[in-house]
Amino acid sequence: MSKLSQINHKIKSRDSPKDVFITPVPLAERCIKYHKSRFCNDIWLDPFKNNGSFYNNFPKGVDKDWCEILDNRDFFKYDKKVAIISSNPPYSMLDKVFTKTLEICSREFGYLIGWNNLTARRIEMCNKKGFYIKSLEMFKIYKWFGMSCYVVFSNEITENIIQINRKVWR
Repeated sequence: MSKLSQINHKIKSRDSPKDVFITPVPLAERCIKYHKSRFCNDIWLDPFKNNGSFYNNFPKGVDKDWCEILDNRDFFKYDKKVAIISSNPPYSMLDKVFTKTLEICSREFGYLIGWNNLTARRIEMCNKKGFYIKSLEMFKIYKWFGMSCYVVFSNEITENIIQINRKVWR
């Protein structure tokens, strides 16, 4: 069995979710660039700060805030409006994450998630609130399961850059 197959097997066989995966700093920097050029005068939020891979690399001079459940700053209790959200959320709570994000985000948000977690239902949830996929880049990250992607949803566009067809084909 290859080393990657062994890692995938360990992940699939876990008894409980262990979805705290630290984002490599160069990858966080790359993801942040999808927002950087146009939103330097807005409030930025990293709702899952952990070691600060995203938060510490937000553009210089922006107003920024963070949440981290491990530091008693729970994103799901956050009550301020922010313009930009950028982070690596816990995969086990994505529906809750997207719901909360859509409540407090005023312009755009980007999340580093597993490719298979970008479901038609989640995309449609965002579309119903006026947020559409502006950009998407796929990554392979060492020791992370499968392919990951950084997806940016924005309310400044009116359709997704990818098309969703929910018809069941037979």
